[in-house]
Amino acid sequence: MQNQFNSLDDQYNNKPLDYYSLKRNELLAFLPGGCKNILDVGCSNGAFGQSIKTSRPETVVWGVEPFEEAYLKATEVLDHVLNTTFDENIKELDNKKFDCISFNDVLEHLVNPSGTLELCKKYLHNDGYIIASIPNILFFPVFFNQIILKQDWKYTNAGTLDNTHLRFFTKKSMIRLFEDAGYEIVTIKGINASVIRLYRIINLILLNKLHDWRYLQFAVVARIKK
Repeated sequence: MQNQFNSLDDQYNNKPLDYYSLKRNELLAFLPGGCKNILDVGCSNGAFGQSIKTSRPETVVWGVEPFEEAYLKATEVLDHVLNTTFDENIKELDNKKFDCISFNDVLEHLVNPSGTLELCKKYLHNDGYIIASIPNILFFPVFFNQIILKQDWKYTNAGTLDNTHLRFFTKKSMIRLFEDAGYEIVTIKGINASVIRLYRIINLILLNKLHDWRYLQFAVVARIKK
């Protein structure tokens, strides 16, 4: 995984200014109650973890962030941050257990997201949770304009077709990803909807078959299957 990140170093270095600073406050509602010890994987500059600590002052938030500039900023707001990728070789995580591990738009950047979810079991309490935000490849403004109309797949510096995305998901394949890794879905819900007039018309004609196409991402809450 470390080599994977390094191989895309130029792309990560050239991201937009706000790429590593999104607070993702819309995901706070998905954090289960009672989670007081959290590991935020791909924590960027710590903005999401800081939002957790602001809303739940008793919470301890650790972060993992391989991009050094973002890591340095995260150290200013989180309780502890590791400047590395998330894998089985992180000595500082030995014997650590968390109530929740979060992945905000991270799993799609990984070669083996299923293996990463398997690894999480090592660091989760038995009743712990995974929360994740995962981009939806069927997001109407992208899928319709880029793929259907232009019949193209042009990578961009950010967004659904981010040039550092290695995996692409629909709602169904998100559910399958977690279930195949031994988790049960507690919640999966579309977030950051964009409902434009053309979408409404097409979706109406197709009897709401394109319901999932309105969402930029899905928020997933899952726990280890008993």
